[in-house]
Amino acid sequence: MADVARLAGVSSQTVSRVANGHPGVVEATRQQVLAAMKELGYRPNSAARALKRGEFRTIGIILFTLSTTGNVRTLEAISASAAEEGYATTLLPVAVPTQDGVRGAFTRLGELAVDAIIVIMEVHLLDAATVSLPPNVQVVVADSDAGDRYSVVDTDQAGGTREAVRHLLDLGHRTVWHLAGPEESFAAQRRAAAWRATLTDAGRPVPPLVRGDWSAESGYLAGLRLAEEPDCTAVFTANDQMALGLLRALHEKGRSVPGDVSVVGFDDIPEAGSFMPPLTTIHQDFAEVGRRCVEGVLRQMRADTTERGTTLVPTWLVRRESTAPPPEGRGIG
Repeated sequence: MADVARLAGVSSQTVSRVANGHPGVVEATRQQVLAAMKELGYRPNSAARALKRGEFRTIGIILFTLSTTGNVRTLEAISASAAEEGYATTLLPVAVPTQDGVRGAFTRLGELAVDAIIVIMEVHLLDAATVSLPPNVQVVVADSDAGDRYSVVDTDQAGGTREAVRHLLDLGHRTVWHLAGPEESFAAQRRAAAWRATLTDAGRPVPPLVRGDWSAESGYLAGLRLAEEPDCTAVFTANDQMALGLLRALHEKGRSVPGDVSVVGFDDIPEAGSFMPPLTTIHQDFAEVGRRCVEGVLRQMRADTTERGTTLVPTWLVRRESTAPPPEGRGIG
């Protein structure tokens, strides 16, 4: 730093301000310092700065898969929110969802020097007594029901499901079938439970649950089965990608949407409005989930305390052209 200051003809304090991106440096001086840094091959030592400040300005993110829409959009939102706060993010995918995999991820993130960790994964692995968190590192969990052990940020899965099912019942459908996500998913569990409870509370019959794996292909295969159910006039799908496959299957089997069958999804992915027909769905505010995850870990860091409990981010119904009253003589009344 002293060499850069001599070459640029400025003080070491000015070099430090430029290296750390502080405002208030005249642009001509900034460019002069940057040119000197380039000529001397100087790069700020982030590790040294971290030791001096006592923090690394980095948030670690652990997750199992990047193949689902929810994980990708949550990750994108967390990274954007962290950057706004001046923090970098370090991503550590866990290839196999096992306790050893989770333990190893926490250990590696501890070695990579992060100030906090945001976890996007199934809670039963976090409940294992063998999983130990890095010392002095705060944790927030996304998409979980571990609110009694960690700070959790989640979408209002049950509220969104109730709104989807009530929308279909209010249109006059006698009942609503459900294409659920994988059994091990907590989001899928909560949506299935809320679907069943909403029908039961309304005094409506509960059809057999049909299960997929979040993919459009699984929605297509489930749709081939549902198309053969003569009493199926409405389907609530646990995500939009499965709804896409369902729409294809219904079309191939000659069941029109929404003339014969109404379909509601969950997520409101950017392409949902371009489905044929455009998909009625539950909107998840992934940007707000990411913002609250980052806000939560930073609040815990600054207060040097651990928080527990769940923060729910609201959802809402987006009405498009995939839902309508049931065919004449097939509904209530």
